[in-house]
Amino acid sequence: MAHGEVLEFEEYVRTRQEALLRSARRLVPDPIDAQDLLQTALVRTYGRWDGIADKSLADAYLRRVMINTRTEWWRARKLEEVPTEQLPDASVEDGTEQRADRALLMDILKVLAPKQRSVVVLRHWEQMSTEETAAALGMSAGTVKSTLHRALARLRQELESRDLDAHALERAEVQREHGERGQERCAA
Repeated sequence: MAHGEVLEFEEYVRTRQEALLRSARRLVPDPIDAQDLLQTALVRTYGRWDGIADKSLADAYLRRVMINTRTEWWRARKLEEVPTEQLPDASVEDGTEQRADRALLMDILKVLAPKQRSVVVLRHWEQMSTEETAAALGMSAGTVKSTLHRALARLRQELESRDLDAHALERAEVQREHGERGQERCAA
């Protein structure tokens, strides 16, 4: 690789490292594994940097390399259980609430149309600008803004309806308990 290409790659890594690490963290649960995944993807991309004609597509190329690498790692994992005499201590902060929030978010994203879902993911998870999102999806910046506005309104509506459903269920359970107690009193 020519010296100019090396400098260009180094500059690319310096400017895009944080965004690429966020993408890696979404692919693997462990932050250390995410760093390893990004580093492996960067090494693989470095060897092919001069073959990427349109450097504006480098992020997409690198994300694809990360996805392929993660898939290779998953296929190569060992599925052996190691017996121990004692179970490890349970962690107080196990992230259950965070996983529940993430599962809820993934579930309510399903109510969005694919175009809306793409805009929400690129703008909020990938933290792309309106212009970057528009370019990635082949639409105008105004369309991205209006689509995002409608998508977020739909997500709020879905969250509120689920919250109302949960409260209604709780009220019904409380009323049923009070009704059963009232009937027991009348029978006595």
